[in-house]
Amino acid sequence: MKIRATRFIFAALVVTALATGAHADDYAIDPVHSAAVFRIPHVGISWVYGRFKDLSGVFTIDAQNPAATHFELAAGVDSVDTDNPKRNEHLKSPDFFNANQFPAITFKSMNVKPVDGGYEASGELTLHGVTRPLTLVLLGGRTAEFPKGVQRTGYFGEFAIKRSDFGMDKMLEAVGDEVRVQLSFEGTKK
Repeated sequence: MKIRATRFIFAALVVTALATGAHADDYAIDPVHSAAVFRIPHVGISWVYGRFKDLSGVFTIDAQNPAATHFELAAGVDSVDTDNPKRNEHLKSPDFFNANQFPAITFKSMNVKPVDGGYEASGELTLHGVTRPLTLVLLGGRTAEFPKGVQRTGYFGEFAIKRSDFGMDKMLEAVGDEVRVQLSFEGTKK
């Protein structure tokens, strides 16, 4: 009788463990409803704004096991848009992003923990061929079905980096070093 009870408890634990893993939801970034907008000072008197129009990535949300939550985001460098074609081409050149050699900016989380209203995702940001640690606070997580049959969720956050930390040190006196980024993305459930 004791062996059967032990087997039953073991089987219940296995089923529980498998069910816990089933709570993870995988999403693909919906680029039409996502944005990466940046601003950088110009000669210390105003801000120049821009965005990356090509966002992609995947993420997994596991409400039962937040440590299994994971984010992988990418911005296509060639999609940089400051509403000025001449400046856009200069930004894509070797003076700045060097889009031909470094076609994407990526963030991959390594550690995710819940915070009030979302998650804190610590990981690696790769820009201009340089990888550095970055921690993002991503707020949101509400879900919606839109259109009918398509499950989605979204997050937003802000962060700042120094472009010189990533080897982008041209024209620091004119353009500035600190770049502030606002990130907002939706994902559709796979």
